Amino acid sequence: MISSLLLVTLVAVYQLPFVFSFSSPNSLSVSSLIETHSEKISSLKNVVQKFDGDAPSDDMFYLRYCLGNESTSESLERIEATMKWRNGKGKTICDSARSAVDSAVANPSSWDNNLIRDLAPYATTVNEYISTEQCIAVSTRRGDLCYCIRAGKIDDVTLMSKITLEQMTDYFLYCREVNALVANMRSLKTDRVVNLLTANDLTGVKLIGGDASFRQALSAASKISNDLYPNLTGPTLLLNLPRLLGALVKLFTPLFPSEVRKKLKFVRGPLKDIDDLIHIAPGGKAREEFLNELDQIVYND
Repeated sequence: MISSLLLVTLVAVYQLPFVFSFSSPNSLSVSSLIETHSEKISSLKNVVQKFDGDAPSDDMFYLRYCLGNESTSESLERIEATMKWRNGKGKTICDSARSAVDSAVANPSSWDNNLIRDLAPYATTVNEYISTEQCIAVSTRRGDLCYCIRAGKIDDVTLMSKITLEQMTDYFLYCREVNALVANMRSLKTDRVVNLLTANDLTGVKLIGGDASFRQALSAASKISNDLYPNLTGPTLLLNLPRLLGALVKLFTPLFPSEVRKKLKFVRGPLKDIDDLIHIAPGGKAREEFLNELDQIVYND
């Protein structure tokens, strides 16, 4: 039964890819990659034109469908499924994210994160329980985005008493759409493929208790996102695992298949003593230390 608990905790609770060794998968510039894949990008755009409504216009959106190992036919099927979501159930999410990002970058000298928070689905409810203390996205020194979340510091029981699982899932999908838009914008601006890293700080996470529907929302959003945003996600770090669970990990890790085991990476230290994640934002007192740790853990500097 303990092994089942471990598997549920590691896989079902957090539902994020276990990847740790990372360097940019594409050493070529974005402009050269777009040129190389121009024919496939044109085919993808032809599929998108079949749908009503606004279609993504930047080539980086389409390039991400070309960077993996999928065949052209598989990529065409994937983007068609994506567009059905973007013009159907996900339309409100995508429209809100685009409006939020456009407003947040209206002032070239600064990013207004309050606009992102205020335009999120069900913001009036969610923003009471999720703030910069528990969740923030920052840039690494190499230009990637790092989405930091501290589930153990979220009062998920009270939050989920005021919101449904589907609504919470929509909120997380909105966050992913915002991150994808920013990553694509920066990729085109810097001529480097920008990826989205996740730092999942497990400080305060309980093995038993909490609200299962909150974890289910994380799980559902992660699964949907993996289909909707190809070649966006970089490594995910699981930080500051509770000691009891850490002991179980050492005991049962050998039972995982080798292809899974080699991707497991648990790190203690980063974010552990930071009371508010705003301190790792630009100008924050803990930013440089956190970026140094990311360099060592993620980029192996």
